[in-house]
Amino acid sequence: MGAGEQVWIFDTTLRDGEQSPGVALTVAEKVEIALQLERLGVDFIEAGFPISSPSDFESVREIAGQVRGSRIAALARCESQDIEAALRALEPAKNPRLHVFIATSPVHMQAKLKLTPDQVLARIEASVREAHTHVDDVEFSAEDATRSEPQFLVEAAQAAYAAGARTINIPDTVGYAMSEEYGELITLLRQGLPDDAVLSVHCHDDLGLAVANSLAGVKAGARQVEVAVNGIGERAGNAALEEVAVALSARADHWDLCHGLQMGEIYRTSQLVSQRTGMAVQANKAIVGANAFRHESGIHQDGMLKDPRTYEFLDAASLGQGSRLVLGKHSGRHALRDRLERLGIAYTSEQLHRMQSRIKALAEGKRAIGDQELYGLWQEMAREKTGESRGV
Repeated sequence: MGAGEQVWIFDTTLRDGEQSPGVALTVAEKVEIALQLERLGVDFIEAGFPISSPSDFESVREIAGQVRGSRIAALARCESQDIEAALRALEPAKNPRLHVFIATSPVHMQAKLKLTPDQVLARIEASVREAHTHVDDVEFSAEDATRSEPQFLVEAAQAAYAAGARTINIPDTVGYAMSEEYGELITLLRQGLPDDAVLSVHCHDDLGLAVANSLAGVKAGARQVEVAVNGIGERAGNAALEEVAVALSARADHWDLCHGLQMGEIYRTSQLVSQRTGMAVQANKAIVGANAFRHESGIHQDGMLKDPRTYEFLDAASLGQGSRLVLGKHSGRHALRDRLERLGIAYTSEQLHRMQSRIKALAEGKRAIGDQELYGLWQEMAREKTGESRGV
């Protein structure tokens, strides 16, 4: 991606993403995904939550020992036992980050933590300071930030910064925020913190706004985005890495920002995560879905054959994808002619007309016609023609 201020990509596929219901990755699978995330070029890999289970601890430690191109983060509550476990797991890391969190919303403080606001501030100060005595790079997250009292959230962020955290994450934990108000919240925090504090956004997709909210946060001054491949994660998931990254790069004219991802690895990363988690990517998913660069409408296909820019402003090949014209009930002769020529099949005008009619009839069953089926259809028509010439 081109010139401009850096946006750091913090990938949480292996932590928040693995919290998707029904997903349970092995240590080997996590390492495999982490190495692919390194090839993709993510800045931070949140490898897990070490205190949560022995396998999470082992995964973080293995990834910390094998990955050198991306920085490795481990999650911990604002509790000494969590911090100690995370530090042990991160020991092999070249550039470790300790990510500590505590909730700051009234409902979480009262119902879950049973702590007063002053007690939460004291916990933040003590935990961040403890973490910072062991590692230089500390991130603090205010869980359920978007349902917190804004002024208290500023106080929490300031306390974390004063104790040594230089990355302050503002999670929309339950996917509650609207984009405008989330942007305003990031602006408020940007004004309340020193310039060297990096504001981070972490948005959930409960209202389908995770990517939009993340970008609203970036517009307001956030310079780290927390994402997951294919948008997986708790409940409706997280902001999708591929959507945020492509929005920033494809519309660089709008953002004047940069990131360090190798975009040609996007599709390969998506497929690996889908295969290892068992979570299929929906066909119409932006950027990485099976239909993201497929065209069935005859009008669209005609335009694509004349100039792909008519219906695709993104370069599928640059993302590791492939653009494709689909033969279905809405297809026209231009796409059929193109496919036949690609397969090296000779045809007459009359055969083209007959074949198109048969394809439309077959496609009424709501399916696309593949190359093998098309070749078989051509052979069948050739046999029919031979039979007609013999008077059969």
